[in-house]
Amino acid sequence: MRRTWFFLIFGLAGLALLLSLGVWQVQRLGWKQDVLARIEAQIAGDPIALPTDPDPEADRYQPVSLSGRVAEGELHVLVSVKRTGPGYRVIVPFETDNGRRILLDTGFIPTEAKGTARPTGPAALTGNLHWPDEIDGFTPEPDVEGNIWFARDVPTMAEVLGTESVMVVAREPVIRGSGVGPLPVDTASIPNDHLNYAITWFSLAAIWSVIIVVFLRRSRQTRES
Repeated sequence: MRRTWFFLIFGLAGLALLLSLGVWQVQRLGWKQDVLARIEAQIAGDPIALPTDPDPEADRYQPVSLSGRVAEGELHVLVSVKRTGPGYRVIVPFETDNGRRILLDTGFIPTEAKGTARPTGPAALTGNLHWPDEIDGFTPEPDVEGNIWFARDVPTMAEVLGTESVMVVAREPVIRGSGVGPLPVDTASIPNDHLNYAITWFSLAAIWSVIIVVFLRRSRQTRES
């Protein structure tokens, strides 16, 4: 009897823990959806002039309008686009009409277009300020000589191209005929796995409940036999 009570208490405590974890993930899901909605609203907002001293946190995703020229030089970031395949993001220096020099993410080219010369010159565009968080302990160092990067490392790229540590991701083609397809900023890369986590915890709780019921039935049958 003591063994049964011990297992029942242990089982109910475990069930309560699993259910609480599931509820917590549901709450986190609501929080994340609210965060994503605010980011999406900011991304699609009305563009402003490039801030004098943009902040990587406060101004992340801020829409801006630029006028100036695409300067010489490209950095190629290895990416893969769904339904398109592997290729590169093309990062170029952009010189604004008021003399600033920043990084511009012009978009995607397929792998075979890496060596193709692309036009430079005057351009006006709308884009979003961005400081991508793409580097972790597994990210390889860039092959600077071969011009193959594995993440958009804004400070290092700015040093290589001689620009401010500021990046704008273009919403539309920057120069017609360049063959570069824009990859605008969106929320697709922001993880939101809370629903999957919640389902996992609630599923484990259901399985745990079955185990408790089976054990109690067998214990009862044992006592009655």
